[in-house]
Amino acid sequence: MNGTRAPTCHVQVHLGMLPSTLPAESSFWRLRCSDSSCGRHAEWKNWKRFRHSSSVCFSASILRRDGHMGLEEYKRKRSFERTPEPPPKLDPKKGFRFVVQKHRASHLHYDFRLEMEGVLKSWAVPKGPSLDPADKRLAMQVEDHPVSYFHFEGIIPPDNYGAGTVMVWDTGTWEPLQEDYSDHKKNRAEREKEALTMVAKGDLKFRLHGEKLKGDFVLAKMRSRRPGSKGTEWLLIKKKDDQMKPSYDIDKFDYSVLTGRSMPEIAGDAGSAEWHSRPGSRGRTSEKNAWLADSIAKHDNQSAPERVAQKTSNGKPSSVRAESTSRTKSVAAKEPKSARVSTQGASTKSKKKDFALDEVKGATKQPMPRQIHPMLATLVDDAFDDPDWLYEIKWDGYRSVLFLGEEDKRSVRMVSRNQNDLTEAFPELQSIADQLQCSNCILDGEIVAADEGGRATFSLMQQRSGLSGNGKRRAPDHSIFILYYAFDLLYLDGYSLMKVDLEDRKKLLAKVIQANERLKISDHFPGNGKALMAAARQQGLEGIVAKRRTSCYIQKRSREWLKIKITQRQECVIGGYTDPRGSRENFGSLVLGLYDEKGRLIPIGQAGSGFTQVSHAQMWEKLRKLETKENPFYGKVDSPRSVHFVKPGLVAEIKFTEWTHETGEGGLKMRAPVYEGLREDKDPRECRFEVKKSALEEVEKAESGDAT
Repeated sequence: MNGTRAPTCHVQVHLGMLPSTLPAESSFWRLRCSDSSCGRHAEWKNWKRFRHSSSVCFSASILRRDGHMGLEEYKRKRSFERTPEPPPKLDPKKGFRFVVQKHRASHLHYDFRLEMEGVLKSWAVPKGPSLDPADKRLAMQVEDHPVSYFHFEGIIPPDNYGAGTVMVWDTGTWEPLQEDYSDHKKNRAEREKEALTMVAKGDLKFRLHGEKLKGDFVLAKMRSRRPGSKGTEWLLIKKKDDQMKPSYDIDKFDYSVLTGRSMPEIAGDAGSAEWHSRPGSRGRTSEKNAWLADSIAKHDNQSAPERVAQKTSNGKPSSVRAESTSRTKSVAAKEPKSARVSTQGASTKSKKKDFALDEVKGATKQPMPRQIHPMLATLVDDAFDDPDWLYEIKWDGYRSVLFLGEEDKRSVRMVSRNQNDLTEAFPELQSIADQLQCSNCILDGEIVAADEGGRATFSLMQQRSGLSGNGKRRAPDHSIFILYYAFDLLYLDGYSLMKVDLEDRKKLLAKVIQANERLKISDHFPGNGKALMAAARQQGLEGIVAKRRTSCYIQKRSREWLKIKITQRQECVIGGYTDPRGSRENFGSLVLGLYDEKGRLIPIGQAGSGFTQVSHAQMWEKLRKLETKENPFYGKVDSPRSVHFVKPGLVAEIKFTEWTHETGEGGLKMRAPVYEGLREDKDPRECRFEVKKSALEEVEKAESGDAT
């Protein structure tokens, strides 16, 4: 409130209202305004005044509006028998999240919510948030909402408070901007207290890390009031930084980050009004796969209760339907005898199965290998449809080869693409052994971290593993749920399957795995690459992978596996940093490079955005230890600011828009690079130029027998 007095409420307190044993001096007593129409609350800590008088009348400054009691106002306005909205419940979380919900009620507006004190502090923004600093958006503070409202999307029925359509327009995390930039070691409670102080002062400065909203913002309480105002008017303003977008048009982003739907699609979906009381349930992960299958079916004007891939006489797929985890009889009937497995009486405790592996074409009896180098996909420019190819989701996690039953032990060993042992990092995945119907096997798949909506994100993976994006190892966050998506079977009960066709390997994989919340099969969709790509784009996923049905497993990059990315990502070597400018301290940008075919580190751009205050300061600690006078790059680094070199031992995950020819020698450079985190599972020498190739040309080469 910048020096102005807080609104006051008159409260009459009698000693008879107080408990016989007063709380500790460090506690607060919550007081309600005697004016029933006000609804404000205050915190009072001066217990001596209560002891010295039988009646105390005072003006209580609103130290924090509503506080935990704000959920009473939320509850008072709603009848939960008639609305799908979640009931009020305090739910303290570790960290800060935010959500923006587009709400078409009596008037269209956007609800901006920040997680604090186990609730969502909320503001209604009529015109919606903007990335243009010139836009000063009115934001009306409303009652706190429960944290479970974070994932609410659907229809609030007529005759209910706020009746209308609700979309999850954006989600992410936020952080209060500290006055002391260098003090990055504050814990969550200290930072939350700092944020609450800023709210009380009416001047909250913060940074957003969302899918649509990024960068620094301020929520400033308005000093002047309109007639009849209750003092709830604030302004939401974007601060000038590298994330600002002049002339920002919010209408261009009319889609849900949760489901990919537009407002009309949500309003027209009869099932969207159902609110799930457990948004964090792991069933959401399978729901996402079902949604992708439905999207493909809708693209082909078909329904999709289950997927059965069929071919007509001309080789074109006649239908694509959603595949359940357990195989149906219709699919099993189509399997060749050599690949069939007897599943009579199958249970997670029964490991002995009737695998006719000696009849599987390409299977060879041999000892179980101790090391596997994962087969890698070639990057191509676009999705394509082809009945001879299978299509899968490209997961955003850690690629991992899983070994079961080594030395006759019923335990699993997990190894990264770079041959690092990940077993101890993910102890909860040991339970996978109970879901595998065999004595020993080798799987290829991805370890992913899922949020409460079942969505896999790399940032959560870093938090869970302790391989932090800021260059500093920390204790793993075991509250983050992880699971393993298996997409290939390389070895089974004494037989190598690497020379078996991919389609047959997948059939065996489905027989070996009994899926549960920790272990799932990554679904594949025959023939329909373009539709899966469109569905993945709507879901905000990283991309898809196309695999030739008849491909064998080779331990290197192949054009029989192709990857198509939605967002451009590149693992880059950090070879230096630039001087800071403005208010930034320590360093300005990371100087990035990739190795060419001659083993030379070529500079390809600089990334200065994407850091939090904490990660920026901790990255600086890492860079200082690696600083060197020797230039690790081949040639001169093109930079307007002074460059300091470091030994090329760190690998950064970088998101960018496109490759451009902006260097002095006409080389490639990343446009608008954004730092996403460190990849401690990657070897810097593996970071090489990976330019997109023509999908059609690569398919033609693969089908002609030129796999590599």
